[in-house]
Amino acid sequence: MTNREFKTSLYKHLASVTKAVSHASRLEILDLLVQGIFAVEYIAKQTNLSVASASQHLQVLKNSGLVECERHGKYIYYKIAGQEVRSTWYALRKLAFKHNDEIKSLLEDFRTKRNQLEQISTDELHKKLEKGEVYLIDVRPEEEFEAGHIKNALSRPKKMLEKTLDELPKDQEIVVYCRGPLCLMADEAVLYLKYQGFKAKRMENGFTDWLAENKPLAVG
Repeated sequence: MTNREFKTSLYKHLASVTKAVSHASRLEILDLLVQGIFAVEYIAKQTNLSVASASQHLQVLKNSGLVECERHGKYIYYKIAGQEVRSTWYALRKLAFKHNDEIKSLLEDFRTKRNQLEQISTDELHKKLEKGEVYLIDVRPEEEFEAGHIKNALSRPKKMLEKTLDELPKDQEIVVYCRGPLCLMADEAVLYLKYQGFKAKRMENGFTDWLAENKPLAVG
């Protein structure tokens, strides 16, 4: 093999990895899997895909070395293939947010139209949690909360949140978080809480960013 053939072969293998993340559904799947390990059926439900379609996308990610699978009984579960994948996803998202004006405009326009929802950074939230100054709510599905969540957060998915309003403090700041900046569950919850008369803010990013910064976590 010549030097040229060797280099071409290397770049072809590298291209297979970048090709694996060139589909919107596969990026959404990665955004979910950086939080933990989930069954194919759960991944399909959360990404609004059929089980067959989700399985096909997962196979592409698996063949590229980005995710791994394991069998638990009759179910197949997927997870990211190491911390490098998580770091790569964060770097890719950060790059897109910084250099793609269309992405920034989409998010800013969306939130502006929703009465400019107040946000709080992960660092500021961390400080307030240590002082007991905020009431923290995780609005992700319970499966994701149990896989890992911010320490001292309470699990309140949408339906549960609506049923437990009388448990929330009217005189304390409420902070809501979900998966990350591309997730809208926290936006919906903050709008709902503000309409109900609560002082609510959205965590600027989300659980995956808190995880990346090695801040206090809990499981179960």
